Amino acid sequence: MFAPPGLSAQAREPALPDLALRMTAMTAVTGYEQAMIDTLVSLLPGASRDRAGNAVLVLGGGERARLVACPVSEPGYVVGRVRPDGWLTLRRTPGRVPAGVDRQLEGQPVTVFGRRAALPGVVAVRSIHLTRGRGPTETAFTLDSAYVDIGAATAAQAAAAGVATLTPVALAKQPQRYGRDLLAAPVAGRRVACAALLSAARRAVAEQGMVPRADRLVIAFVVGQELGGRGLGAVANARGPFAETLLVDGGAGAPGALLKPADSLPPPRPALGTVTRWLLGARYVGTPVESASLTGADSLRSEILEWMAGQP
Repeated sequence: MFAPPGLSAQAREPALPDLALRMTAMTAVTGYEQAMIDTLVSLLPGASRDRAGNAVLVLGGGERARLVACPVSEPGYVVGRVRPDGWLTLRRTPGRVPAGVDRQLEGQPVTVFGRRAALPGVVAVRSIHLTRGRGPTETAFTLDSAYVDIGAATAAQAAAAGVATLTPVALAKQPQRYGRDLLAAPVAGRRVACAALLSAARRAVAEQGMVPRADRLVIAFVVGQELGGRGLGAVANARGPFAETLLVDGGAGAPGALLKPADSLPPPRPALGTVTRWLLGARYVGTPVESASLTGADSLRSEILEWMAGQP
């Protein structure tokens, strides 16, 4: 669909709230980020998937290389076993999660990403009839207590639906906007921060000449951040060395705040050069209602654009 004549590049851009809503609705469990990377490549003209599975775009051909990256991975689960009765057990994928996060699964809808299609499922709750009258010493729900029902009555039915050991599983995504400018969803801080980078990258592609002539700007959406920064390391090795690297992500803080911590940097990689982290503040981090500010995302996008243009 063509834009009307005279319409500016900015006006033709998808609205940042729409990009944020789309990205928070997607799932990219660590080690299973391919579908989200495919979407990012389709949304970012000129981008391609590299050998490590990252979405990468290169702008400019100068000698000074700079990198801006956002991780797409999220904590999640995989099928640990398909029981003979068709129920699924779970195991957690690598990566840090807040204490007690597994308790959020009990009774919740999940999505099981089978080979043929994404399947709805639900994590069972303990029978109130069998637990009635038990005292407070009853053990809390743990991951070992999780049994997922996808409507299969036998292991063969589960297999026919494309479900097997190591099939990824995540909480069902139902992003919700609320308040003045908040968006709630699992890993909303990271997703909205990546949406800000995506919007800035699309603007840089549309407005030729934004990147200084002396620069070669690499924009990357990286996988495997919880696996020792595997995707980021691959970009550094293949596209570096870089004079400087900007890492964009979400983090615990007031929604709308742009945090620029000097600590908690990734393990030193000489090929990354000087590393800076910008975190989009989010509330209720690590919960299904993690909330990020769309106004804050717009401010983050503006700062990323200034950084891309080489402005201090």
